[in-house]
Amino acid sequence: MNKIIVPIDFSEHSEYALEAAVKLAKGNDAEIIALHMLEMSDSVLTSTDSEQQQKAVFFLKLAEKRFNEFLDKPYLKDANVTPLVKHFKVFSEVNDVAKDQGADLIVMGSHGTSGLSEIFVGSNTEKVVRHSEVPVLVLKHKFNKDHLKDVVFASDFSTESVAVYQKAKTLFQDFKAKLHLLHVNLPSDRFRSTNEIDQTVSNFLMKAEGNLDKLSQINFVSDYTVEKGVLNFANKIGADLIAVATHGRTGIAHFFEGSISEDIANHAVLPVMTFKI
Repeated sequence: MNKIIVPIDFSEHSEYALEAAVKLAKGNDAEIIALHMLEMSDSVLTSTDSEQQQKAVFFLKLAEKRFNEFLDKPYLKDANVTPLVKHFKVFSEVNDVAKDQGADLIVMGSHGTSGLSEIFVGSNTEKVVRHSEVPVLVLKHKFNKDHLKDVVFASDFSTESVAVYQKAKTLFQDFKAKLHLLHVNLPSDRFRSTNEIDQTVSNFLMKAEGNLDKLSQINFVSDYTVEKGVLNFANKIGADLIAVATHGRTGIAHFFEGSISEDIANHAVLPVMTFKI
């Protein structure tokens, strides 16, 4: 882990993310990119009008001042932190910054959303999770990786999830955390028999591990939605973090099918790390 992106909106939740990034960066000498998305229209940024240019300079200077104040924290004393201000279009641009910077992880604070605000507005967290090609760690509270003992890895155990599982396995081994593999079986047309699940999981383990040694360690639960199954299982075992793969659907496909990973990241109290398939 060489570079971590932390979106900053100067809130308490973005401070949780920044402090977590510092803890994750220790031992790796990783650089932390503190990213602020400044909401400023293209017309202001590209205008030749003197008044508009002065307005743009004012907002950039204000963001710089707030950044300096926000980054004046004791826990940042020995951290390698680089502030970066980008003008705002859509929060999916965080992924563009991550690619440009060669980042390995995005750490993001979130207060979550629910009800009508979720339907009509969604959250910036959801947008980042949906578009990010690097893992995203979503936090609602302070994070301590030293207390990270039990991690739920939820999967459909399809062959396209193998690479994600291997990446998650390596990461959480570094954290010395136990990975609890979970499959959620659903009713109606998404129900699968025991034999069907066993076959799917066996194929997965042969590709991912080269053997079936972990077959007995797979946890199976039944619930009405994957989200409920994952959250209920995590609560049952006292998990410290939930890891889940995302297809990153966008546009009309996302509207009709939604995203399990976004829902879990948005609603879980626990830290959630998403991995793009």
